[in-house]
Amino acid sequence: MTALTGISPKHWYFEDFTQGLEIDLGQRHVSEQEIIAFATDFDPQPFHVDHAAAEKTIFQGVIASGWHTCGMMMRLVVDNLLRHSSSMGSPGLDSIRWLKPVRAGDTLQLTYQVKEVRPSNSKPDRGIVISVWSVRNQHGELVTTVEGMGMFGRRPAGEQHA
Repeated sequence: MTALTGISPKHWYFEDFTQGLEIDLGQRHVSEQEIIAFATDFDPQPFHVDHAAAEKTIFQGVIASGWHTCGMMMRLVVDNLLRHSSSMGSPGLDSIRWLKPVRAGDTLQLTYQVKEVRPSNSKPDRGIVISVWSVRNQHGELVTTVEGMGMFGRRPAGEQHA
């Protein structure tokens, strides 16, 4: 397995992804204000927005919505990988697992691991990258995993590998 910290090469094409490649996509600190703001708009369950009610739940306090966690993950993926790539979008996700609550004050660390790469059979200008995104909190605890796929354009003829 090859592990990369930071983004290299400068621009990612389908050919740059290899099975087992692991890329560190950075960190994000989580604030209570953003947890409550996101949940108020999109997932207003009591354990996301109401301190008193959240204390009485299995979580014993306010936690981030799993969808908020996924949104924070996506931001790290876009900022630190997709923005620097030939991404053509995604045909979907196969699984999302919310394994531990995300709380105010947590710092999330995202790792992107390539599970499989395959050229498109019908469209020679692209390929599919199947990946697993893993988020750990500041204690090293795995809090969320996402398995999905992305479409990436092939490197243009004559362009050298960075």
